[in-house]
Amino acid sequence: MEQPSSHVKIKRQGDVSVVQFADRKILEELSIQEIGEELKTLTESEPKIKLLLDFGNVDHLASAALGMLITLHKNVQQRNGALKLANINKQIFQVFRITRLDRVFEIHNTADDALSAFQKA
Repeated sequence: MEQPSSHVKIKRQGDVSVVQFADRKILEELSIQEIGEELKTLTESEPKIKLLLDFGNVDHLASAALGMLITLHKNVQQRNGALKLANINKQIFQVFRITRLDRVFEIHNTADDALSAFQKA
């Protein structure tokens, strides 16, 4: 089934794939690439995927990770899926706001809020 990963944990909640990050700091280029590959594989495994990225464990996010998230967002959209982000801490959220990515991504305060939004969609 799922490949175990050192970077992400993926669990199913209904028809939503919930991704939790194992690393508190997502800073290294290699780990960002690996996370991107894993999420791409997950996205391609299911048409119209519903994907929730839970940043609850993440304290620091490199700007390179933003590029990976934008690519992921495009992949999900091309497959008629939905991507939501949740539990982003204040410092990281500021980066999303400055780069205007808070307008690109649907960001929720909690994973439960995001799961509810999937149900309503």
